[in-house]
Amino acid sequence: MLLRVALAGVALCAAGCGTLPRNAVPPELMAEATIPHLPDVRSWVGRPGDALLADLDVSFDQETPEEFPKDANGSVYYAHLALSGGGPNGAFGAGLLSGWSAQGTRPVFKIVTGVSTGALMAPFAFLGSSYDDALREFYTTTATSNIVQRLSIIPALVAGESIADSRPLARLIDQHVDATLLDQVARAHERGRRLYIATVDLDAQRFVVWNMGMIAASARPESLELFRKVMFASASVPIVMPPVFFEVVAGGQRYGEMHVDGAVAASVFFSGGVFGPELLRDRGGRGRGREDIFVIHNGQLRPVAEEVRRSIRSIAARTLNASSRAAMVGSLFRIYAFANRAQARFHWVTIPDGVEIEGTEAFDPVRMRALYDVGYDLARKGPVWATRPPGLRAPVP
Repeated sequence: MLLRVALAGVALCAAGCGTLPRNAVPPELMAEATIPHLPDVRSWVGRPGDALLADLDVSFDQETPEEFPKDANGSVYYAHLALSGGGPNGAFGAGLLSGWSAQGTRPVFKIVTGVSTGALMAPFAFLGSSYDDALREFYTTTATSNIVQRLSIIPALVAGESIADSRPLARLIDQHVDATLLDQVARAHERGRRLYIATVDLDAQRFVVWNMGMIAASARPESLELFRKVMFASASVPIVMPPVFFEVVAGGQRYGEMHVDGAVAASVFFSGGVFGPELLRDRGGRGRGREDIFVIHNGQLRPVAEEVRRSIRSIAARTLNASSRAAMVGSLFRIYAFANRAQARFHWVTIPDGVEIEGTEAFDPVRMRALYDVGYDLARKGPVWATRPPGLRAPVP
């Protein structure tokens, strides 16, 4: 929903001519830029880092038999979870996770990934049902004023970088993501589980995958701030919210990278190109495994036919709506292809057709509570997962 506002704002911002000063990484040094003291905690899609690959490889040695027991055949069951963007529609995913816990079949996830609102959900989903109450509170009591505050439009257009101030969201993240949560993420990481969140580096035009467990387990004094900042950046919708800057080192100098909402590049992701399916399929030669990849789409895919008014705002909003649906379908097909190559099972769920997802404001607690209940009730009833991307029929026997 906020992305829809963002595109509508592009036309307005086209009139802006001012720029704010910054110390950007020179293009020739972008490929070598790293986070100070934590050079191995992230990787670009299309340029996977050896450190993240090696970290996932060693995770199979770190597993505990309590969380990943072997069955009678000596196989280990691995469940993975990918959480999509969707702004306030994340209330659906929060409810579904809680209902899944109440149903009693929610597994321990080996890998959890998140982008945009999925990035806000991911650490809580990663830590399990003990954080279901925190997810419910976050997605049923949050109003737009808890996320952004509007700025004066003229100064923003003339010499600004967004049409709203996102410091309320930063404070909300700080409130929910504390040292205790960071410690629990670190402990889970040391037991062989992995948490990844993605942002987009606007300078390099790259999708960046962050190893959140590695950040948490680093014991660096700045780890909590960096953990929060990655979540904040992944949920920072461009145009609506200002970009988030990360201090990096390149060529022996300090610079500032500009990052925005990960959903700019992918509505949802699993491997993000950081690791290949063969690592899951072979599990580093450590034995057999059974894989399930679950995707929660915090939105709806079926197009809704309606007349579009002849206005910039209506056309922009309608265009983004169509492109975001198409992007989600593409993401589902990519994950499905990965699952097939990894010999894993694929499952996804979306907000049912006919459920109203528009509220009186961008973040409407009443509507979000209703979406939470839809997800909760859906999960409590039992299997809700589709096993093929939309439009792909089962092969004829």
